[in-house]
Formats: sequence, structure tokens, C-alpha cells
Amino acid sequence: MGDGEEARGQGEQGKQGEQGEKELIPHAQFPIPNSQFPIPNPQFPIPNSQYPKCFMASTFSFDIVSDFDRQELVNAVDQVIRDIKGRYDLKDTETTVELVEESINVSTDSEFTLDSVHTVLREKAAKRNLSQKIFDFGKVESASGNRVRQEIKLKKGISQEIAKQISKLIRDEFKKVQASIQGDAVRVSAKSKDDLQEVMQRLKQEDYPVALQFTNYR
Repeated sequence: MGDGEEARGQGEQGKQGEQGEKELIPHAQFPIPNSQFPIPNPQFPIPNSQYPKCFMASTFSFDIVSDFDRQELVNAVDQVIRDIKGRYDLKDTETTVELVEESINVSTDSEFTLDSVHTVLREKAAKRNLSQKIFDFGKVESASGNRVRQEIKLKKGISQEIAKQISKLIRDEFKKVQASIQGDAVRVSAKSKDDLQEVMQRLKQEDYPVALQFTNYR
């Protein structure tokens, strides 16, 4: 074979190679064998209308918690202290009301005035949209100088026992809704928003010993 023919042969092979390269299509746009969905490829985006539903959010959920607004409680206690100082039946009793991390400590001159402090505290809390169920009134104890004192614990979080009761109610009455206990809260999920709304309305009819709120709705 002459030099000319050899050069022409190499040129034709080069052209065929270039055409072959141009015809190559990235493999990622094709379904992998035995795979239901293609691998997403930035060069060949899949239209939203054709995107597999399994990649989209298919459930809705919310959390059931028991909590309170700490700042509103601070404001309520401040109002209680001001009222005590201004009321004729309490201002000379040397009553003290102290809000600490997990309780309210009250010291006063008698159980009678202690009841009055309870009344004021409940009124101020209600005006601040704080549930009465956050207060756990402890035992009244005797203090020096013929005085009395009491620790009012602040209830926060759902106990395991109550969380199990809530979960059981949801499982028994709402077959399409799932409930799972997560620490001191309960996560509720379903494919229908209407089902979740029905669960909320149902739980509002129950009288649990703790205040319930519905949060993180998504």
C-alpha cells in the first residue's frame, strides 16, 4: 500500500472515530437495568410533571407537646407581685413570690393568704393565655415565724404514660394516621391534612392532666 492510500485510510478512521464520539450520549439518562427510575443528570433534567412521586413529600405531620411561654409566665408573676403589694389584705403579710427555673416558691403568713395568692396567680396566668395545668401545687409546709411556704412546680413535657394514652387513642380511632412517641412529645403523621385536623379536634375533647399544644405542622 502506498503512502497516499495509507494516509487516506487513517483519515477515514479518524473521521469515523469523531462521528462515534459525537453520537455518544451520557449513560446516566438511561434507566439502569433492573432499576425503576433514572439517575438524575444535570445535563438532562427531568420535568417536574414526570418526576417520580416517590421523590416528593407524601405525608404531613405535626407534633403534640406540652410547653408554655416562659416570658409570659415571667410577666404574670411580676403582676402577681405588684398586686400583692397593692392589695389591702395582702400588703402587710410580707408575702414573697419567687420564680425559679422549674417552680414558683411562695412564702406568706397563713394558708388563708396563700389561697389568695393562688387566686391572683391563676387570674394573671389566664390573662396571659397560660394554662392552669402547668401549675402543680405542692404540699404546704410550716416555716419559721408561724409562716407557711409552698413550692408550685411547673409542668412541662408529656410523660411516657400520657404519651402512650394519646398514641393508643389515635391508633384506635384513626386507622390512616400514625403516632410515634419521641421523647416528651408525640409525632403524628398521615397522607391527608384533613385526617390530621380531625386528630387535633379529637384530642381537644380529652381532658389530659397536662396542657397540649400542636406544633411543627408540615
